[in-house]
Amino acid sequence: MNRSLFTMVLIFAVLSVIHLLYYVMGRIQPDKDYTGIGFRIKTWWGMLFVFCLATLFNPVVSLFSLMVLAFFALKEYFSMMKSRKSERRLFLWAYLSIPLQFYWIYIGWYGMFIVFIPIYVFLFLPLPRLINKGTVGFLRSVSRVQWGLMLMVFGLSHLAYFQFAAPQYGAGLVLFLVVLTQLGDAVHYLASIYFGKRKVVPTANPNLTWEGFACAFLVTTGASYLVYPYLTPLDLTFGIVSGMLISLSGFFGSLTVSVLKRDLLIGDDDKFVALNKSYLSRVDSLTYTSPVFFHVIRYFFDFM
Repeated sequence: MNRSLFTMVLIFAVLSVIHLLYYVMGRIQPDKDYTGIGFRIKTWWGMLFVFCLATLFNPVVSLFSLMVLAFFALKEYFSMMKSRKSERRLFLWAYLSIPLQFYWIYIGWYGMFIVFIPIYVFLFLPLPRLINKGTVGFLRSVSRVQWGLMLMVFGLSHLAYFQFAAPQYGAGLVLFLVVLTQLGDAVHYLASIYFGKRKVVPTANPNLTWEGFACAFLVTTGASYLVYPYLTPLDLTFGIVSGMLISLSGFFGSLTVSVLKRDLLIGDDDKFVALNKSYLSRVDSLTYTSPVFFHVIRYFFDFM
């Protein structure tokens, strides 16, 4: 507990300094767009709050908080879809799957947790759409809902399972994952602003550049080397490899969600800009880093 408390105080101090620097830089350089960093900082404060609740009180509080986060992320994803009335029944079933997915975590049923959405929900989801609703647009509507469930619910739910799979180390592993993921996003964003030239997908997200990716990869790997002894039970090799893995998967998560949003919002640029400031944009990288990091750790270490 003393070690965890020291870690939280240290992170609180670092976040306070970063928030102050963000405020000062916004005043000094008003021509630069630092809004992306501002939303990331808000996410950091929220995640630190969840971590404090889980460490100082009960992991169930953290689980409930992450369940609410998954709900809002899925809700914003559905808000991007131009849906027919016949498709809204799918949304209801999708929302009902969220508490069930987190219930499997609560009771520690890993087998059901890992197959519930990819298999059972996948097989059941078409039925409400098929019955008396015809076949027009069937594949598009069902596949879009399943994509949302996989990313926003299944992917993010892995954050909650760390503390139930490894009670002794779970909170530290979650904090390690979130800090590195958000740090990589922030560095990528800043590097792209100052010297990013070669955009990865210009039509989807102009803030994703190859220069930003290279900087984020190096900084995230270096940060992983520095903090892994304090937050994780990993050895040196996995401490460094984890940083590389989180950086790569976070980049693909941001890229995938950016392209997904652009595809769903073609012709609605105002809404696209608004959603860049949403819950979904704050957790896009975590939808990939959470399951990737979880399963790599579970495969190679017995404590999971």
